[in-house]
Amino acid sequence: MTALSAPAAAADAPSDLARLSAVDLLAGYRRKRFTPVDVLEDVIAALEATNARCNVVVTAMYEQARADAARITAAMRAGEPCGPLAGIPVTIKDLVFVAGVPAYAGSPMNKSFVPDADAAVVAALRAAGAILTCKTTTCESGYKLTADSPVTGLTRNPWNYAHTSGGSSGGAAAGVAAGCGPIAIGTDGVGSIRVPSSFCGVFGLKPTFGLVPRSPGFAPPSWASLAHTGPITRTVADAALALETIALHDLRDAASLAVAQRRFDASPRPLTGLRIAASVDFGYAAVSPDIRAAFAKALTVLESCGARIAADQIALDREILERTLKPIAFVEQAAAVAHKTGDELADCDADYRNVIAAGRRYSGIDYVEAGYRRNQARAAFASVFTRVDALVTPTVAVTAFGAGELGVASVDGSPVDPHLGWSPFSWPINLAGLPAATVPCGFDRNGMPIGLQIVAPWLDEPTIFKIAAAFEEAQPWAGTWPSTTPS
Repeated sequence: MTALSAPAAAADAPSDLARLSAVDLLAGYRRKRFTPVDVLEDVIAALEATNARCNVVVTAMYEQARADAARITAAMRAGEPCGPLAGIPVTIKDLVFVAGVPAYAGSPMNKSFVPDADAAVVAALRAAGAILTCKTTTCESGYKLTADSPVTGLTRNPWNYAHTSGGSSGGAAAGVAAGCGPIAIGTDGVGSIRVPSSFCGVFGLKPTFGLVPRSPGFAPPSWASLAHTGPITRTVADAALALETIALHDLRDAASLAVAQRRFDASPRPLTGLRIAASVDFGYAAVSPDIRAAFAKALTVLESCGARIAADQIALDREILERTLKPIAFVEQAAAVAHKTGDELADCDADYRNVIAAGRRYSGIDYVEAGYRRNQARAAFASVFTRVDALVTPTVAVTAFGAGELGVASVDGSPVDPHLGWSPFSWPINLAGLPAATVPCGFDRNGMPIGLQIVAPWLDEPTIFKIAAAFEEAQPWAGTWPSTTPS
């Protein structure tokens, strides 16, 4: 087994406790090696140091977190029963409601908004004993694939401060990558968990649509039929642990699935007999040479784990971005702020206002027709899964670009839509509602992380965990850290 080679050694690093996985923290608590109070202080120090460099924290919840850590530490010392995530620090993306804590969602429109109820995932985390440390940065309403906003400014990548963290769960991914605790909760409407996780070199999981409820609020309720909530972690096992807690049924979310609570096995096992389709470009997408090279190497790793790899192209419409995704996504973004006036939108990001304007121009017929096309895309994926057990692609067609940029206008010399065209592998999976994860699989020539996307059939998260755990054992990444020396 060989670990991913990093371009630079860690310097000025957070403490060892802040960097431990949730699994290792729980083991340490059981052995009385340290307490939640010890861990939390190290995590807060790491968050403060990382925030100063990368801008990942919107609202700190440190005093309440300290109180929770003290309470859980006392309960552990008294031998009282504690939840499955007792003492585990978790960050929450600022689109997800925490009662009594501002939910700006990256927008000046929400400068006075404070929800009075926890989102279902937050309530589940609290009940499991997790310690909420802070709200993390996002772009406005999650509309783009970076975490820059008029409320918080630029969120930067811990691998290179001149580059974006990706988004919209950018603060979540950058915090995990920099060692600010083991688990972050993100959301994903067009790739917002997987893109920043890929850019920052960590594991990110978008569960099946509806497996994790979004109620009672999503600020605002943009990406209505596209958004998923899920974990960002350093290890596959930590993501499985988090998903066991937050995958639940909630009648307040009409899309929430009434499925029984499950346990997820993230122990590494051979992939013998597993059939995996591989597509480097979906048959039409522009992909950078460094991404193609890393993807080819990742396939050899999967084969060494026993998987059978077959090239398989998804029969997606080449106009899927313009005629399927945009009419759905932009209309849903516009509908989320339909009650807002031009004056109320005036302080919003200019590109966000452009998305809202575009959404308002589509007709009802456009939206319904896009839904028909969406069903065709879903059928194309369903057809692939009659032949194979899973699908792998690059996570993103490029690595992290400059902080403050919307995206890139070309990939390997081919022009692409600067908003969404450079991430052609993420949003088709949202259109289909499929589960997908990204695992680190290498670095580009400039030392920026590259991700491998693993997609499985609906509600088949166990297959994703199986493949990801085998890949993680064959090519470990959790011990590879970015340098924190300013770039």
